[in-house]
Amino acid sequence: MFKKIIILSIIAALASCSSSKPAIATTKKQAAVQTRTASAKKTASSKPIAKYPTTNNTTEVIQSTSKTVVTSDLINNYVLQFKDIAMGNMQKYGIPASIILAQGILESGAGRGDLAVDANNHFGIKCHNDWLGESVRHDDDSSQECFRKYTEASESYRDHALFLVGKKRYATLFTYEKDDYKSWAKGLRAAGYATDPNYPDKLISYIERYNLHQYDCQVTGKNYTPINKTAPARASSSNTNTNISSNSNDPSLYEVQKGDTLYSISKKFNLMVDDLKQKNNLTDNALSIGQKLKVK
Repeated sequence: MFKKIIILSIIAALASCSSSKPAIATTKKQAAVQTRTASAKKTASSKPIAKYPTTNNTTEVIQSTSKTVVTSDLINNYVLQFKDIAMGNMQKYGIPASIILAQGILESGAGRGDLAVDANNHFGIKCHNDWLGESVRHDDDSSQECFRKYTEASESYRDHALFLVGKKRYATLFTYEKDDYKSWAKGLRAAGYATDPNYPDKLISYIERYNLHQYDCQVTGKNYTPINKTAPARASSSNTNTNISSNSNDPSLYEVQKGDTLYSISKKFNLMVDDLKQKNNLTDNALSIGQKLKVK
């Protein structure tokens, strides 16, 4: 009898140990998972979130008439491609070059958006009732809206200027100083150019991150101080050498010097950029040192 009691006690003890082990293992596993989760949350929340990307070739998504993924290098290249046209339009129409470029970046996705690719439309301008040119259909505020189509991007830049100059609702903009890009950015939104309440902030962000205000200063002749000192240095259009090529006795010709741009040359000879391009049958803004241009 005594032996039976001992055997039953041993069996009961073994059964108790066996049933308690899984509960302990599960508890440890859950604790480990909870610890890892808490650690991950702490790590994720400790990363600073920048309101806007920097210019160290970061990637961002531009929401225009379509979502476009671009890098800061693409934006810088876009600026280099169109800065002369923007400065020419500022000189002719009184619209800040910085605003023109910032709108071009935002509205066209730095030239990569659907409208820019399919229709050379860099400013998201819709057909409206007075448009007689070609058009394309694209979803925007409503489905399949009518947008203007151009044969080349420079036409879009010119039409953008004429659009602002020709619409009464934008008249207030032209009471601001030519280089007051902040008032222009806010005024465009107030006049109904865009429905996005953050539109002014986005324009100002591009202007200040990419130092677009420097092109306003080149037109107005004011001294320029970079806002973003980490932005890559860009080719200057401030070359003041106005000597006609020593290899030519023709005063109607100018030989392109290092640092020249179409805008800087047009300014030297009191021409518009478009006139200079027309005189020389130029289809883009590319120049080469030693190239001879008709200036008279």
